[in-house]
Amino acid sequence: MSTPAVPLLPWTFGRRAYRLGEAPLIMGIVNITPDSFSDGGQFLDVERAVAHALQLAEQGADILDLGGESTRPNATPVSLEEELARVLPVVEQLASRTEVPLSIDTTKAEVARRCLDAGAEIINDISGLTFDPEMPAVCSDYQAGIVCMHIQGTPQTMQLNPTYQDCVRDIHDWLQARLEFLESRGIPSERTVIDPGIGFGKTAEHNVTLLASIRQFRQLGRPVLVGHSRKGFLKKVLGRDLDERLAGTIGVAIALATQHTDIIRVHDVAAVQDALRAWRTVMQQVPAEFPHGSL
Repeated sequence: MSTPAVPLLPWTFGRRAYRLGEAPLIMGIVNITPDSFSDGGQFLDVERAVAHALQLAEQGADILDLGGESTRPNATPVSLEEELARVLPVVEQLASRTEVPLSIDTTKAEVARRCLDAGAEIINDISGLTFDPEMPAVCSDYQAGIVCMHIQGTPQTMQLNPTYQDCVRDIHDWLQARLEFLESRGIPSERTVIDPGIGFGKTAEHNVTLLASIRQFRQLGRPVLVGHSRKGFLKKVLGRDLDERLAGTIGVAIALATQHTDIIRVHDVAAVQDALRAWRTVMQQVPAEFPHGSL
């Protein structure tokens, strides 16, 4: 794809400098939890979590996202001590064993601080850095990369009755306000990626609308991350149970790639990377009069 249809957007933090938008980066998911919706309990052991993360890196993950607290609907919160016990040993091992940047999926400032000390580089906060008032300061002090995600409510309440006047406009405006707030707290916008929060206080219809609206979020001038992998809206779209959602996950990933989504967060890195590689190979041959995003 010689000429991107949309501007490339910078994401810079630490020693990393990306220009995103031509083809998605892949963020590989490592759930170090007993109760995540998709693979809870599979990687709770430190050695298994490390091995899984290294396998995802071999399969082509551009970022590894490590989480020690499930944020599925109705998940039980865990203590600071428990979350650190799950995540920190994994970060400590991976920091010396891979060059792939480590992202920490947390809403706790102290978890963020300890993991950044241990070699993590990105904080992926489902609350948009709102649940813990100390989180912006920690991210600023460490010059961390940030994923600022939208959520309506909390994991315990978010799916009770999600309601919007206009879900795309409401979430766009919320993310814009958060970017402005974070800049006021010493976090340059170039360090932040935005995430509309698929499945976090949204109906299946909201999710599909958001997935079709990536260009509107990119108009904020920041790269967009989407985490749709294996999520519940695919059951409504396809009628498929959890262990039958790989094809749906890949299909949505291609739809996201056609909209120049910057980062796609998935469980099945190898399959999604293969699909995106095949998509890029074909699209490079598509005549210029047919835009990459058209159907």
